[in-house]
Amino acid sequence: MRVAEVVGRVLYGHGARHVFGVVGSGNFHVTNALVAAGARFVAAAHEGGAASMADGYARTCGTVGLLSVHQGPGVTNALTGLTEAAKSRTPMVVLAPEATAPLSNFFIDLPALAAAVGADFHRVRATHAAEDTGAAYRAAARGATVVLGLPLQVQQAVTEPWSGPVPAVAPPPTTVPHLEPLLAALQAARRPVFIAGRGARAAREPLTGLADACGALLAVSAAAKGLFAGNPWNLDVAGGFATPLAAELIGAADLVVAWGSTLNMWTTRHGELIPPSAVVVQVDRDPAAFGVNRPVDLTVAGEVTAVAEALLGRLGVASTGPGPGGWRTPELAQRIRDHGRWRTVPYRDESTSARADAPATIDPRALSTALDDLLPPDRTVVVDSGNFMGYPSMWLDVPDVAGFCFTQAFQSVGLGLASALGAAVARPDRLTVAAIGDGGFVMSATELVTAVRLALPLLVVIYDDAAYGAEVHHFGPDGHPLETVTFPETDLAAIASGYGCDGLTVRTVDDLGPVRQWLVGPRTRPLVIDAKVSAGRGSWWLEEAFRGH
Repeated sequence: MRVAEVVGRVLYGHGARHVFGVVGSGNFHVTNALVAAGARFVAAAHEGGAASMADGYARTCGTVGLLSVHQGPGVTNALTGLTEAAKSRTPMVVLAPEATAPLSNFFIDLPALAAAVGADFHRVRATHAAEDTGAAYRAAARGATVVLGLPLQVQQAVTEPWSGPVPAVAPPPTTVPHLEPLLAALQAARRPVFIAGRGARAAREPLTGLADACGALLAVSAAAKGLFAGNPWNLDVAGGFATPLAAELIGAADLVVAWGSTLNMWTTRHGELIPPSAVVVQVDRDPAAFGVNRPVDLTVAGEVTAVAEALLGRLGVASTGPGPGGWRTPELAQRIRDHGRWRTVPYRDESTSARADAPATIDPRALSTALDDLLPPDRTVVVDSGNFMGYPSMWLDVPDVAGFCFTQAFQSVGLGLASALGAAVARPDRLTVAAIGDGGFVMSATELVTAVRLALPLLVVIYDDAAYGAEVHHFGPDGHPLETVTFPETDLAAIASGYGCDGLTVRTVDDLGPVRQWLVGPRTRPLVIDAKVSAGRGSWWLEEAFRGH
C-alpha cells in the first residue's frame, strides 16, 4: 500500500467525512484515497475558497475540517483562509504536498510558512505514515490548525497496509486548579458579569448554571454569539457590537469573568467598556492568553467547562432568582426583554427615495430587521468583514452558538461566502445566510459555481454600498480623496444569475417579496440579494473603532 493511501485511510478512520479542496497532481492520490474510504470531496473553484469552506465547516459542526491542495501555489493560494483558521483556533488539517527539492518550481519552505501564520506543522514519514497522520489529526481535534506536509516522494513510497485501530483523541486534562480566589470573588460580587469567548463555545450549560448560582449577567464576544441565546439574562455581544443597555450594565459591573476570552480591544471597546473599579478575572486553558490584551486581577488556568462545573459544585444548587446583591431583579429582566436587542433600539431610518440623479437605497438596519422577520429561525449566519458587518451580526438572531460563524480573526474581506458554503455542508438542515459586502462579493464570486453545484439552501445577502465602506468612512471625514475606494453601481444580482443563482436587487423593504417565494420552494438554487444600502454614514461600531485608533 502506498503512503498516500495510508494517509487517506487514517484520516477517514479518525472521523474525517468531508474534504474540501482543489485537486492537482500532488494531492490527487491522497484525495482519492479519502473518497475511496468513504469521505465526500467538495471541489472548490479556488484554493482560497476551499480553505474557508473547511474553516466554516469545522466551526459549524464542531469537528475537524479537512483541506486538500496542490503543492506550492495550491498552498499559497489557500494562505489567507488558512491564516484566518489558525488565528481562530479552528480544528483543521491541511493536506499540503511538498516538493522538497529546493530547485523545484513548486518548492516553498512549508514549516516556515506554517509558523508564520500560527499553524502547527507535522510531516508524514514513509516509515511512520499512519502514526504521523493520526498525530496530526489528534492535534487538530484538540484545537489546532495543522499543516500536514506530504513529501511527494514519500507519498509514492510503499509501506505496510493500514486498517486500524484508531487511537482515541485524549480529552483535555481535567485537573481543576486552585479556585478559592475566584470562588471568593463570586461570593463577594454584587454585580457580576460573565463574558464568554471562543474558548467557551462548548460550555453553555455549566456557565448558565454558575451564573444562576451567583446572580451573574451573561455576555459573549462576537466569536461566541448565540451561546446564551434564549437565556433571559443574556446581554448578547459585548464590545463594539453591544447595545446601549449591554454597555450600561457591563459598565456597572463590579466583577467581570472572561471565560475563554482574551478581552481584546473589540470586546472591551478599546478598554473603555469594563469599569476601572471592577475585578477582572480570566479563565482559559492556555496560560499564554492571560493578560495579553489588558491587565487582569486574577487568572485561572483550566478548561472552561471543568472550572465552571467545579465552581458550581462549591456554590451549591443553582437558583434562577435574584443574585446575592440583587443584580437580577424583575425590573432588570424586563429591561433586557425590552431593550436587549439592537432592533428594539430606536433609530432614524436613513433609506433614501429615488431621485433624478440617484436611485433609492435601503437602510441596512431596515433591511436586516425585515430579513430577521422573514427568514426561518433555524439558520446559520456567516458574516464577512467590512463596514456593514455589525448589521447582520446584531440584527439577525441565531438559534445557538453553532448558528453564527464570524470570520474576523484575520479581518480579511472576502472569506464569508466560501465559509458559508462550508457551514451549509455541515448543516444542510438549516438555512445558511452569507452576509457580505459588495467588495467581499466581487473577491469571492467565483465560488458561486461551487454553491450552484452543491445545490444547498444558501441565501447570500450583499450589503452593497458601491465602495470599500470602511475606508470611505475612515478617510472621508478628513477630506481625503476617495476615488480609489468608490465604484460605479454594479448589477451584482445579474452577475449572480450568470453563475446560475437566483438574483434579486433590493432597494426597499417591499422588494424582498420574492424572498418569501424562494423560501417556500425547494431552495436548491442559491438566492443572491443585491441590497443597495444607504451609505451616508459609517456603522456605529466602526465610528467607535476609528476613535480608538
